[in-house]
Amino acid sequence: MTRPKALLSALVTVALLATAPAGALELRSGDSQPEGYPTVLAVQDLGRKLAAATGNRLTLKVFPNGELGDEKSMIAQTQAGTLDMLRVSLGPVGVVVPEVDVFNLPFVFRDEAHMRKVIDGEIGDELLDRITDSTANLVALGWMDAGARSLYARKPIRSPLDLAGQKIRMIGNPLFIETLNAMGGSGIALGWNEVYNALQTGVVDGAENNVSSYVSAGHLSITRVFSFTEHLIVPELLVFSKLQWNKLSPEDRALIRKLARETQLKERELWIKRVALDTLRMKSAGVVIVTDVDRQAFYKATQAVRDKYGN
Repeated sequence: MTRPKALLSALVTVALLATAPAGALELRSGDSQPEGYPTVLAVQDLGRKLAAATGNRLTLKVFPNGELGDEKSMIAQTQAGTLDMLRVSLGPVGVVVPEVDVFNLPFVFRDEAHMRKVIDGEIGDELLDRITDSTANLVALGWMDAGARSLYARKPIRSPLDLAGQKIRMIGNPLFIETLNAMGGSGIALGWNEVYNALQTGVVDGAENNVSSYVSAGHLSITRVFSFTEHLIVPELLVFSKLQWNKLSPEDRALIRKLARETQLKERELWIKRVALDTLRMKSAGVVIVTDVDRQAFYKATQAVRDKYGN
């Protein structure tokens, strides 16, 4: 005799198969950020729109919180076609597509408004095309806001002198390591999933990132001083595996491109709200916020980096 639970399970499976459209495909998307983070929410929103537009023929499952590995690993998976879509920081992309390092330069943008104007315009479109036309096996679909990156440690960082002897975690791109070294400290390349433990054990003295990453990763419980150096204002990318992209119909590609551009603006809206909330969280947690930073001194100190990588 068939058990009730087994029968129910079989009926549910049959029902799901019956309602799935012919040729249905579930796409997989990765993100190193946690559930509820602006980039994750924006891509999940893209997935809902994609499912609605195709009658569930194309769906999207998002794997947040580095479930599929760190960004370097997920880039490799996307290049190999085992991961369809990826929200990724621009830093590690610069290792496989050096042209994008122009956006990774220290103090290349005056402020976030300047960065948005650039990525929303012809230069942003041209760089997306450069990535897509490269040999990296990635299709660049759009940009995402990631705010300004600043330093956080156990002491205030106001000038290059304050970074002397300080080991600071950086994204594993030689450009970023050289930037921090030029700023007066010692850049240490670590994956994002390694940073909390490295801060806790003293492997590094501090790190650098935007306000929301600092808060969401819980780093404010270890490093209690956030210094607004804003040395990097680096947008992020939404990319697709070129191997999987080439299997899609022209109509599906056009739809995904359209939705990705909508996602670019959706994520920005979510980002602005999240940063405001996380700034309040920092203050409520008693984090020492340093705003009297000598940015001009850091700008001068990093000129050699812009000269080297900006040509």
